[in-house]
Amino acid sequence: MDTDSTRQPILPRFLIIVLGLAGLAFGIQFVQGLQTIVAPVFLALNLVVVVHPLQAYLISKRVPAIIAASITVVVVMALLVAFFGLNAWAIAELVIVLPSYSGKLAELYGDIIGVTTSWGLTPEVIQSQLNAFDFSSLTDAALKVLSNVSAIVALLTTVIMTVFFVIMDSLQFPARLQAISNVAPQFTYAMRSFGQGVRRYWIVATIFGLIVAVFDVIALWIIGVPLALVWGVLAFTTNYIPNVGLIIGLVPPTLMALLEGSWWDAFWVVVAYLTLNFVIQSIIQPKFTGESVGVTPFISFLSLLFWYWVLGPLGALLALPATLLVKALLVDADPRARWINLLISSGFNRHTGKILATSGAPISPAPTSEPELSSEVEPTSEPARTSEAEPNVEPEANSVTTAEDTEDPENPETTSGDAIK
Repeated sequence: MDTDSTRQPILPRFLIIVLGLAGLAFGIQFVQGLQTIVAPVFLALNLVVVVHPLQAYLISKRVPAIIAASITVVVVMALLVAFFGLNAWAIAELVIVLPSYSGKLAELYGDIIGVTTSWGLTPEVIQSQLNAFDFSSLTDAALKVLSNVSAIVALLTTVIMTVFFVIMDSLQFPARLQAISNVAPQFTYAMRSFGQGVRRYWIVATIFGLIVAVFDVIALWIIGVPLALVWGVLAFTTNYIPNVGLIIGLVPPTLMALLEGSWWDAFWVVVAYLTLNFVIQSIIQPKFTGESVGVTPFISFLSLLFWYWVLGPLGALLALPATLLVKALLVDADPRARWINLLISSGFNRHTGKILATSGAPISPAPTSEPELSSEVEPTSEPARTSEAEPNVEPEANSVTTAEDTEDPENPETTSGDAIK
């Protein structure tokens, strides 16, 4: 009987790679062309995943399912109104205040040009470009964002409609997922991992982002920077942008401190922001929540660039959830591909060689998918093989035994669950 190790591929490996890359390029372009639909729909799916425990809790308390779903929709709508309302208010404040700082901006700009020219760092070409800069463009850009009501309304309408229909469908989703686990247990495991990971990411980012924003506002008030609440809203929003969110939220208040005060005020704003973010998000947050991202910083940065290019500005907020979805479908759903987690997951422990539970892996095992696969594939052989075959990965991520796991009994440390071909 042929096995996977002796079966020859139908097409040459080179041709398979070329066709795969061509299909990937076509799929990316297709999604990029539909970014105005894909991005709001995916945002709505994320919101439904986050609030699903509320719906399940209400149903467990004997609240009628339709009422529980309706309450969940109202909660999601309240979150959307609060988030977009705060950002709209912040942009409106900037539109009102920025024109009064045009003179100071021009003066600061001239000082910077004078300093760089004295250092010999400003050639005439750059000088002409700087002189042609129009400071009113800042206000115009903010005004265009605020006045583009049709795009904002279209985005909110798409999100709200998607949330409504997905939540109504979610009433039967647990039963559907349980039925799927009898046929495709690995897919069920991957979807549960994705749901737990996305929910953990959004909750952690929201709570600690709000804490950081509050302390940023207090620090700005102490330093005496105008529009402290506006910069606090900006800090909270950019907290969802991985890697570069801190820089985006830091530059405007630093510039405002420089205009209203001195270089020392700007310096203390930078110190306050960096200190608060480091202490809260790098020291305090891991002690309570552990690692909530699920991928390495480099993969996180690449995901930011990629999804911003594919989905537009909303892709910057959805970069990590989108990456976790791709990881769940292509890596977690395939036992033979889970060794990739050793390269991209942030929970790798170099002392034990294991992947710790993160947002990209289930916080607890998914036992519903394991008995079905074990009973269908190996009901009588090697019952203890499940817990010992994979010493390099957490038991939660590789506790499922398949027929391919026993192809190489002399190599129990195979990472992906079967021999590498």
